[in-house]
Amino acid sequence: MLIRLAEIIDEPFRWAETRSFAAASLESDQLVGLGPISWSGEVTQAATGHLLVGRLGYEQQLACPRCLKPTTIVVEAEVELLIQPRSSEPTLGEVELEEEDLSILYVDGDELDIEPILREQLQLNVPMRQLCREDCRGLCPICGGDRNDEACDCEERQVDPRWEVLRNFGRGKH
Repeated sequence: MLIRLAEIIDEPFRWAETRSFAAASLESDQLVGLGPISWSGEVTQAATGHLLVGRLGYEQQLACPRCLKPTTIVVEAEVELLIQPRSSEPTLGEVELEEEDLSILYVDGDELDIEPILREQLQLNVPMRQLCREDCRGLCPICGGDRNDEACDCEERQVDPRWEVLRNFGRGKH
């Protein structure tokens, strides 16, 4: 959705929509499903540009990194960005970013496309690692069975045959 910033003077621009994205489009190995996204907010005029305040809510399905079972979590997030023209962006040499600089979005022209903002928020809200449960025991590395469902009889410590000779090292048997 494109918002014409030059038209936002006295009245804010408000939106409320439901969007859908394929989980694969967010390029995350953990994300296996993404429900409909409720995305709403408003853009108002601010002293040095415009202020975007948005809210999003959705369910995402993630693969447990230990057992690969899907886990669904509900995400409710808010975003607040100061929108400024690119001409006000600092360009002289190296600039150290402060935390408040991360909430500034520089745009070219007077149109703001909010889809990239939504897409970025979806990516930021994918956890680095989401277990199906805190005590997940994962998959057996030998038979591939889910240790959460049943115990397997696989030998827990199979030694790589190349290292077998070291087992007796120090016991006087060479």
